[in-house]
Amino acid sequence: MPDQIESTSGEGLRGLSRLMRALELPALLAMPIILALFLASDIRATAALTLACVLFVLALMLGSLELSRPALRQVLPVVVCAAIAAAGRVIFAAFPDVKPVTAICIVAGAMLGRQSGFAVGALAAFASNFFFGQGAWTPWQMYAWGLIGYLSAILAEKGLLDSKVHVLAWGFVSAIIFGLIMDGMHIVGYVRPFTWQTSAAALLASLPLDCLHGAATVAFLALIWDPWCRQLKRVLAKYALG
Repeated sequence: MPDQIESTSGEGLRGLSRLMRALELPALLAMPIILALFLASDIRATAALTLACVLFVLALMLGSLELSRPALRQVLPVVVCAAIAAAGRVIFAAFPDVKPVTAICIVAGAMLGRQSGFAVGALAAFASNFFFGQGAWTPWQMYAWGLIGYLSAILAEKGLLDSKVHVLAWGFVSAIIFGLIMDGMHIVGYVRPFTWQTSAAALLASLPLDCLHGAATVAFLALIWDPWCRQLKRVLAKYALG
């Protein structure tokens, strides 16, 4: 009987894990849509509701990773990449929007896979904000950088990052995506009264910084893409993680 109960429990966990994996991409892509819908509806509690939604997505993604029961050898590359990304963000603190985090998320996602790419972005944002300050923006940064890592894995799976030119182009686009998400969070939380005109003004005001972030991401990718990919391939081959 105990063996039967354990078997049933194990099968239930595997089923839950498969369900959560299936929900990952829809949940990630739904957040920008939810953000836009809340903005358009002008609900009084928009900031709190969108924050609750992004926290749910983070719980889903990190819970899915936990249910997959990764081995220590799978976790270590994620932790190392996240730690380097967090440290790099702190080192470049004096230069707004010149940060290596987005570039490292892209490399991690492309080489380590979807869940690991998301985890690197989320952990890097959370850890580095112990220096920059935790707040309502932290879950959004975790989501945005995690999304970039996750999407980078999908692009790599489809062979769309085989060309260095494509990698650099995605680096610039991903920085703009990050900026749009964080701008949306800012508009929801701080732009009052909300109008499409004030929202457009906020987006235009942040565009130069978003472009600077994009240019910096391209530069960091140009420096780290080849050596990091070679090193991560060695790690994946050595520990049979591929």
